[in-house]
Amino acid sequence: MISRPNINPRLILLHLGLILLGALGGLAAQAVGLPLPFILGSLIVVALATQVSELVVRDPQRALLPPGFKFNDTFRAIFIAVIGMTIGTRITTEVLMSLPRAAFSFAALTLFVPLTFWVNYLIFRRVGGYDHPTALFSASPGGLYEAMLFGEQTGADMRQLMLAQFLRIIFVVTLLPIGMSLYVGHPVGSSGGMRFVAEGTGLEHLPVAALVVGLGLYGGFRLHLPAAQLMGPLLLGALVTLSGLAVLDLPNWTLSASQIVIGTTLGTRFTGIRPAMLLRGAWLATLTVGAMLLIGTAMALALHPLSGEAVDVLLTSFAPGGVTEMALIALSLNANPAFVTLHHVYRIILTVFVLTWAARRMDRG
Repeated sequence: MISRPNINPRLILLHLGLILLGALGGLAAQAVGLPLPFILGSLIVVALATQVSELVVRDPQRALLPPGFKFNDTFRAIFIAVIGMTIGTRITTEVLMSLPRAAFSFAALTLFVPLTFWVNYLIFRRVGGYDHPTALFSASPGGLYEAMLFGEQTGADMRQLMLAQFLRIIFVVTLLPIGMSLYVGHPVGSSGGMRFVAEGTGLEHLPVAALVVGLGLYGGFRLHLPAAQLMGPLLLGALVTLSGLAVLDLPNWTLSASQIVIGTTLGTRFTGIRPAMLLRGAWLATLTVGAMLLIGTAMALALHPLSGEAVDVLLTSFAPGGVTEMALIALSLNANPAFVTLHHVYRIILTVFVLTWAARRMDRG
């Protein structure tokens, strides 16, 4: 559930300052040709600023981010909802007709989740030297909040667990578009000239789009949908588009702004983490994310002739990032975002089942 808005003027100014810093990072990343510049640029700049501030400023209260700071969930949810609605507009009759072909990829994903869980556990346990509960819940290829909840209940080291889970998302968000850019030979996403909607789209559809976003958010939480702030607006946006009730196109800058907010939020997750722990966590994240992407690539290559989907669409469907971040990447790469999002929702549901089973096994000793 999203948090209640905090109207503390200092916190409001801090949020606005962080977003401005993230926007500057996004523009710099776009200037140098990074893929997905607004999400990667904002993430990198805010993370660096957070780490440098904590190293230079002796008094934690005077650092860039105060102790215990958490980016406001309500504000972030609005931008996630915009992403969801935009993906919903991509669900066409052609996409629905192609769903039977996804049976192969859903079956492969059913194997992918327990396989990567096991591989990651071995890496954290044997290479990282983590204790059993910390290694087990750090190994989860999804279900960030569920992994932290079960980890806390079973006595895991929460700093190591949170670092492992956040770095999983950050590394996938960073490495996937860079890898695809190297594969195709040019930057992908908005830095490569990608446009999310038709050229010249203005704000004429904003009132209806805002209504869909608001109702989608409300409905998503009332129905307890997985990834509610994304899936509620996605489903409502799809319904409105398929029925022909309204056009929901928004200007490209609205999704660029969404990337900046998501990237800025991820960048703030580096607060309170010492450099030595960060380096160790980054090494283990490189091994685990690398292993998951290799397994996902192998499955994507094997599924391509069976499903008829492009390899980049299948790889994005298997990449173990957050649902929101992977949906945004699929949208940015024009990689069948509705197809990709359905796979990630299924991955999270599978992962939660595995986490619940593992937690019950530990409770039984």
